[in-house]
Amino acid sequence: MQQTENQLKELYKIVPEKLTSQVIEGYDFNKGVNYAEMMNQLSSYGLQASNLHSAIQIVNKMIHWRLSDEPVDIDKDSPDLLTEKARSKVKCTIFLGYTSNMISSGNREIIRYLAQHKMIDAIVTSAGGVEEDLMKCLTTFHKGDWQADDKQCRLKAICRIGNIFVPASNYGALEDWLIPVFKEMYEEQQRGTVWSPAKMIKRFGERINDERSVYYWCAKNDIPVYCPALTDGAIGDMMFYYNYKQEGLICDILQDVVTINKKAMYARKSGMIILGGGVIKHHIMNANIWRNGADFGVFINTGLADDGSDSGAKPSEGISWGKLKIDSQYVKIFSEATLILPFLVAETFAKYADKFI
Repeated sequence: MQQTENQLKELYKIVPEKLTSQVIEGYDFNKGVNYAEMMNQLSSYGLQASNLHSAIQIVNKMIHWRLSDEPVDIDKDSPDLLTEKARSKVKCTIFLGYTSNMISSGNREIIRYLAQHKMIDAIVTSAGGVEEDLMKCLTTFHKGDWQADDKQCRLKAICRIGNIFVPASNYGALEDWLIPVFKEMYEEQQRGTVWSPAKMIKRFGERINDERSVYYWCAKNDIPVYCPALTDGAIGDMMFYYNYKQEGLICDILQDVVTINKKAMYARKSGMIILGGGVIKHHIMNANIWRNGADFGVFINTGLADDGSDSGAKPSEGISWGKLKIDSQYVKIFSEATLILPFLVAETFAKYADKFI
């Protein structure tokens, strides 16, 4: 060993450094099957397994943080937040973002659990992320095949989402349910109500009245659901169809921009959990610019940074924009989220469910 080191120094001008970081080591199944120990071992696996372990730690910091962890700041703290008791009730504001395929998949039930127990403070999703939840209350999605013949699927009225099959008739069921709700909204608009995407989604949750629904629980627990692209899907198609019969239904997106930005501004600690990319990722991160960046971030996606897209951008790029604080804690797991979210929630929100009672 010493001879090798001397050669490196003399021939290549290299000075070997002794590594002191964690040794890479996986779980030993000779110990039997111990899931808790397996999950804890992820920290020393390397690659994306170690990133999952980091994500678990960061989410748990979001869950456990209280204002009482911080020293009193006379310039910043209001008079009602000077006592230990009052400060212990102020929690991290957690933003959850996800694309529609999370609702298409079994992750819907995990997201519903988070909303049911009021474990997150705000949601940002796409139009598909709203309509497919409603649709699943009215009918069913089915396991399909990645290699399905898409021409045959079209001829058989089957819509494909990866290896998930959605009968085209599901959209007819949604339309039959949704058009009367739009009629109700239009009548209320005539009496002075100004609808926004969040207000519409809350009404959908109230009217679906089904405990299987994510948005039923969001409405019940007063968790705002922001969808800046609400028209980009079947809901938008049905708005278009409704306006053929009755012109004038208005959806004001500015209201929601104001409320999500204020939610970020007034958060004493801010955390982001974002499944996927596109508008749902940027909308949450952009809101956090108004507080000079979020404190915590967990990103799960397969986007690549090389094309310069926001979807694939490394989390650290967000620091340059003020979307993440300079001293924030963050991690990206390069993975499809149905592989990750069940384990992430099991080791965080579900494990510490008593924190939300």
